[in-house]
This record gives sequence, structure tokens and C-alpha cells, in this order.
Amino acid sequence: MKTVKLRDFEIGGNKLTVIAGPCAAESPEILDITAKGLKEITQKLGINFVFKSSFDKANRSSIYSYRGPGLEKGLEMLQAVKEKYDIPIVTDIHTPDQALPVSKVADILQIPAFLCRQTDLLVAAARTGKIVNIKKGQFLAPEQMGNLVKKVEECHNNKILLTDRGTSFGYNNLVVDFRAVPIMQSFGYPVVFDATHSVQLPGANGTSSGGDRRYVPVLAKAAMAAGANALFFEVHPDPDKALSDGPNMIPLDRAEELFKICKEIFELVRK
Repeated sequence: MKTVKLRDFEIGGNKLTVIAGPCAAESPEILDITAKGLKEITQKLGINFVFKSSFDKANRSSIYSYRGPGLEKGLEMLQAVKEKYDIPIVTDIHTPDQALPVSKVADILQIPAFLCRQTDLLVAAARTGKIVNIKKGQFLAPEQMGNLVKKVEECHNNKILLTDRGTSFGYNNLVVDFRAVPIMQSFGYPVVFDATHSVQLPGANGTSSGGDRRYVPVLAKAAMAAGANALFFEVHPDPDKALSDGPNMIPLDRAEELFKICKEIFELVRK
């Protein structure tokens, strides 16, 4: 399996990588508090860290739901955090025209799960030369991700990550099949497990999604046992007051405890 080089570390190597941050870029203050806390935690534990937040959440349940600060303001906020804390950044793109401007700030371009089959979006992301993180659609079997990998590879980009975030097997719920980890690794690229979106309850609250963060640690630890190469968490200083995805985000003050356990399992599996 290939490793993916990012700055001075490799995703897919013998050191755990954690992608984490608030769901949406709510404010400079929230980004700053979370980035500072997560960098301190990951440095203390010896974990590779990539900061995540979205300038736009384009797939909200309701037209009235908070989406984010938008492309221009959101990128300014992410750039400020990147420079202040010297951390790599990942954020979503939703349309092909966003790929180039976002690539000037983000180290990893993330393809949202609902958009993972959109050829023009994958091609535009691939052509920037940046790392492309493809989130597996809730509607796809892991075997089908091979076709999406091929779309990026055909653009002469082999800097690819594949992320599992659960699969829809029933109404307003997601189920994780950990066979997806080795299946997607068979395409030759590192696999990330998204532990917080996997506890989401899509549309369960009518005009918004629900979630149950109690199960985030269970799924994260299971993913490490299954051999996942990296973990993805949405983290917030006060998830119950978050403007997006609060029910499935973990509190910043609980992150260190969870990351430490996950690192121990990650290293045990590799022994």
C-alpha cells in the first residue's frame, strides 16, 4: 500500500494520523481554540495532525440551516489558523470551480460523501496536484470505490485517501461495516475512518440531522483494530452549542483521552 506524503510525515505509515476540527468554520475564535487545543494534544501524544473545517456545508437538511462563512471568508479563516499554528489543512469542495482557489490554502481537498461519484469534481480536485480525500458515499459498497480511485489516477494524481463514514441500511441511520477498511486498502491507498459522521442520524430531527456521540469511541477503537490508517473526528469546544453537526461531534476536552487509546491500538495492531 502506498503512503501519502504530507509535509514532514506520511499518512499510511507507522504513525497514526488524526484529521480533526469543527464541522463548520463558525468563527475565527472557534477555529483558533480548537486548532490550538488539538495541536497541543497531538504533539503531546506523537500523532500526525491535519486540521479540518468546512467553509460551506452545502448538504444541510434544511435551507435554513447554518452552512458556514462561504468560500472567500472561510478560506481567510483557514489560512489564518494554518499560518498561526503551522498545521496542514483539509476542507471540502462542492463544485469543480472551487478546486483551484481552495487548493491555494488547503493541503488536502476533500470530496464529500454525497458527491463522491461526481466525475468533474474528482477531476478538478485531482488536477490541482493536491492530496484528494474521497469520502465513501453512504450509498456505495466499498468495492465501488475503485472506480473513483481510477478517476483521480487518470489525472496523473496518486495522492489519494479513502474515507469510510458509514453506510445507510435503513431510515435515518448509518451502520459501519469494518470490512470496508481492508477492502478499500486493496486499491493501494491509505484508509481513513470518520468516527463522528458514522454516528450521525441523517435527517432524524426533521429539519436537521441527529447523532449520538456516545458511540464515537467504540467505532474509533474498532477502526484501529481493523487496521485503518488514520482517523477523522469533528471536534468542538462545546458541541451542544455548535451550529452544525453538534450531536455527533466530540468535545475538545475529551479528545486527548480518546486519541491516546486509539494510538495504543493502532500501534498494537502494527506489532
